[in-house]
Amino acid sequence: MIKKYSVLIGVVISLILIMTAISVYPGGTMFNEYSNGFDWTKNFMSNLFGTRALNGAENPSRIWACLGMIVLPITYAVFFINMAKKIPDKNAATMLKYGGVANVFFTFLTITYLHDIMLIISTTLFWTCLVVITVFILKSRLHLFKFFCIIILSIFYYSVYLWGISDWSLLPIMQKVNFASSTLLILGLEYFTNQEDFAHIKSRTHKKLATNN
Repeated sequence: MIKKYSVLIGVVISLILIMTAISVYPGGTMFNEYSNGFDWTKNFMSNLFGTRALNGAENPSRIWACLGMIVLPITYAVFFINMAKKIPDKNAATMLKYGGVANVFFTFLTITYLHDIMLIISTTLFWTCLVVITVFILKSRLHLFKFFCIIILSIFYYSVYLWGISDWSLLPIMQKVNFASSTLLILGLEYFTNQEDFAHIKSRTHKKLATNN
């Protein structure tokens, strides 16, 4: 039972930890260092990881945020490993498994002074894995998930665009939208897809063998 619902349990635990961190954040944003508490439209999640809040106060949210950032990527890794078992292409499955596991390491390092570079690496790994899954979803008969995957990837790439043009006013909001939408997609794929949904998709190896014969 625990193994079956491990992804859901991991998401719930990480959300509780992150929400606890948000609730005890002293205050301060990049726009107003004197603001109180966590502003969902102006604070970035990374603000929770500083030893001091942006208003200069000691930051009690750090320990909760760090714990959440340990549980969450491990949960994502379990999901990617589970999805790898459903996908018939060996190369894609390998990418999901190792990409998901590597993402745990790089995501945790985002709470260190290496935040910027680690964020780029972990984000690239995470979304590359989701793109791989999307490719197979598009080949399947899971029409609702096709729509969800395209919308959620579009949200992500729009956020990348905002980051590229330094639109700091909208980016904090899109960060939360990205997190919520991708997590909902992961839960949906985990519990409402199975190996049979992709069984009709032949792997490259099978296609080559069929061609040679």
